[in-house]
Amino acid sequence: MVHSLIEASKTTSLDERSLYLRRLIVRGLVGGNRGHVGSSMSLVEILRVLFDDVLRYRPEQPDWLERDRFILSKGHGCLGLYALLADKGFFDVAELDKFCHADGILGGHPERSKIPGVEASTGALGHGLPIGVGLALSARMQKRDSRVFVVMGDGEINEGSVWEAAMCAGKHRLTNLTAIIDYNKIQSAGPTREIQDLEPLADKWTSFGFAAVEVNGHDLSALSEVYGRLPLSNERPTAIICHTVKGKGIPFAEGQPKWHHHAKFKPEQLAEIHAALGGRA
Repeated sequence: MVHSLIEASKTTSLDERSLYLRRLIVRGLVGGNRGHVGSSMSLVEILRVLFDDVLRYRPEQPDWLERDRFILSKGHGCLGLYALLADKGFFDVAELDKFCHADGILGGHPERSKIPGVEASTGALGHGLPIGVGLALSARMQKRDSRVFVVMGDGEINEGSVWEAAMCAGKHRLTNLTAIIDYNKIQSAGPTREIQDLEPLADKWTSFGFAAVEVNGHDLSALSEVYGRLPLSNERPTAIICHTVKGKGIPFAEGQPKWHHHAKFKPEQLAEIHAALGGRA
């Protein structure tokens, strides 16, 4: 099953909305002349379905108490989140042009105090799930039906704090908590299988008290189906392992560790990227 999901993620085609959201990411990359290309592109469908169909929020009232909480724990993939927040009206799309500028609000990692819609300042990896556990416990204690979603990178879950938080979530049976892993198989220094092999990943989450499922992270229908079944258990938190392609949508960057982060884009590189995504945002 895992092999088939990996292969399917490589061949899944992107529709116009997915291409448009990637063009927004590129707008930020151009604005800052830097950014985590691969890490942002692998996230798009995971975030798109959440923000389009699942999360409860009010862009005009970002701190609405009854909202669902979303945490991008792999903060270096922030341009993926910024594209969705801009698209949904949390801030003007023109802010993407000021990515990493002193007069802009969008930094190289998300900041809770500066950016509407950002629930936690992340980038020091391994912090998102512990924060999510606290938010989920808070919602339960306050008798709110708010749900908490935390997206982590596969390299990130090498961090011990992730598994400490997972044990806590399992112990407290936080059915309002969903951990989502962007399993693109490549971290900053190379393939995860060489640096720290994660398999059998679903079994690991199950052993920590989660109901775990694996899905093609670029398949909109598959993501919608899984999200629509949450929680997967009435007694356990949920872990969704999303098989994705790093750099998805940019053929020459797909699956290439050197595109984890890129700076000082050459004109010909940008031309190729724009061509692959159908133009500019």
